[in-house]
This record gives sequence, structure tokens and C-alpha cells, in this order.
Amino acid sequence: MTKLHQETDAIIIGAGPCGLFAVFELGLLGLNAHLIDILDKPGGQCAELYPEKPIYDIPAWPVITGQDLTDRLMEQIAPFSPTFHLGEMAESLVKTSEGLWRITTDVGTVIEAPVVVIAAGGGSFVPKKPTLDNIDAYEGESVFYAVRRIEAFRGKRVVIAGGGDSALDWTLNLQPVAARVTLVHHRDGFRAAPHSVARMKELAAEGAIDFVVGKLNALAGAAPQLESVSVATAKGDEVLIADRFLAFFGLTMKLGPIADFGLNLSENLIPVDTESFQTSVPGIFAIGDINVYPGKLKLILSGFHEAALMSQAAFQICRPGERLRFQYTTSSTQLQRRLKVA
Repeated sequence: MTKLHQETDAIIIGAGPCGLFAVFELGLLGLNAHLIDILDKPGGQCAELYPEKPIYDIPAWPVITGQDLTDRLMEQIAPFSPTFHLGEMAESLVKTSEGLWRITTDVGTVIEAPVVVIAAGGGSFVPKKPTLDNIDAYEGESVFYAVRRIEAFRGKRVVIAGGGDSALDWTLNLQPVAARVTLVHHRDGFRAAPHSVARMKELAAEGAIDFVVGKLNALAGAAPQLESVSVATAKGDEVLIADRFLAFFGLTMKLGPIADFGLNLSENLIPVDTESFQTSVPGIFAIGDINVYPGKLKLILSGFHEAALMSQAAFQICRPGERLRFQYTTSSTQLQRRLKVA
């Protein structure tokens, strides 16, 4: 079998937190996994869009950043030696005559397995850009849609636009680092956590940041270096001096080739049953933000729970006829050997 043609127990599409934890849960049951991700590194949204953003609802971690969570998950799954196919996109999915699922990526890698796990978040994420002339000329140098390194904003005059959690979170997180932070929103109302809004308004009242209600007009400066952002306010146009501009207008999610896999879809999400998180197609599962079911919560910890139940069902497919006896890692020497702690 060539390097480009490989077999495993489970193919996981998406190497975000849920996909990584699925490796762990499958590994506990003795199942091997290959992961495919279009990004060039594991971690999904957490590593690509919010590597330094604090996360507060991961069990046993009062606070952990997106990158640290990714690093801890990579450490946790290391005993199971998963195979990563990074910088690749799952392009086609077919059933072989042997009853296996065959996935071919856009670079020609072919992987076959009895189980496929879609853990692709919302698919491919594309930032929604403000409609400002020539904004592309500043991107990557002084206009950004995510914060990947806080240090890149140290001592800079930063204008942040948006009214959701990302805009408010980064207004608060960059305030101690930047020379000056100005938050711009088209109204004095937000879609963010109330405590974040309250804290932002406290800082504005103290003069520690600026808050401007208005509509973005234009960017100015010799591209790619930004010099100012023009905003139309109730009192007229206002020019905000800026070295960096952050726009948080949300993300557009696209399923990409997954939409052509023959699965039942509901508004670009994949319906699953809550017993095993299997899709409408036997042997194909969906966990994390990409699935939908009654009472669904888009939380990382919910995706972890889904990965655990999915793995139990995947075992029955991968090891037909074998009895699965659920065991605790604290008492099972077999599981401890798999974890390489026995």
C-alpha cells in the first residue's frame, strides 16, 4: 500500500478540539484514527482564530487559551499516535466494494476506513468583511479579522469594530496592551455577554478606552499601513487615528465538499441521533458544531460528550462480533496500557 493509499479504523474530518478528543475516545477502545484538516496545524478555530483568547468552560481548567487547549489535547492523544493529513481537504467520499469508506483529498491522499467522523465545526470559515473601499490592500499588515498574537498589537492604536463577543472580548483583552483601544459599533446595544458590555462601559467612563457609536466610512493611509479610520457619527464624520483595525462582523460558514457527501442536511448542519451521533448514513458520524439535534448546545464540552458516545458506536462497526465492555481508566489495566501509563 502506498503512502497515498492508507487504511485505518476511523477517518476524522477536522482536527479541532472535538476531532482531537475523538482520537482519545477511539484510542481507549483500541481504534486508530487518521485526521484530515484544511489548516496547516491542529486546533481548528481555537488555534487559527482564537489562539490567545481565554476559554472558561473547559472542565478542570478555570481558564485556558485556545492554543493551550490544543496543546493539552495533543499531549493527551500522543499515546495513540494518530496520523495527521494537514493542509488537505476531504474532496470525495465513496463506499468501496469491501464496505469501507474511501476518502480522497485534494492532494490525492486516499484513506479507507469503516467509520468516518465529521468534526469540521461549521465547515470552512470565512470572515465577513466590512464594505470599505480598498480594505484588501491593508489585510495582513494592519487590518485583521482575528487576533493570533497579542504582541502584534502592543503599543499600537487599535480600532475594533463589532458588537458581538469577539469585539468586546478583544476590546477588554487588548486594553492593557495597546497604546489606545477604540471600539466602534453602529448602535449602543450589543450581542455580547452582559458582564463584558458592563466592563467595557466602565473603562470608557474611566477614559481607559474610547467607545464610538457610528458607521464605518473609510480607511486611510499608504497601504498596507493604516493611518486612520473614518466613522460617521450623529455629530458628523470622526477620524480615528489607528495603526491596527480589527473587524469582528462574524464568520460565514461553508460546508464545502462535505455538502456533496450524500448526507441529510438542515441549514448547512448535519442532523444526528443522540444515541450515537450517527448521521443519516450508517458508518458516518458528526460531532461538534457541525451537527444538529433537539437541545443542541454549541459548546466544546458538548462536543467532547458526543465524541465519547460516537466512539462506542464506532467500535461496534470496526470490531463486529467483539464484545465491548465499558471500563474506567482508573481501574482498567488494559486501558492504562493503551495510555502508556501502566
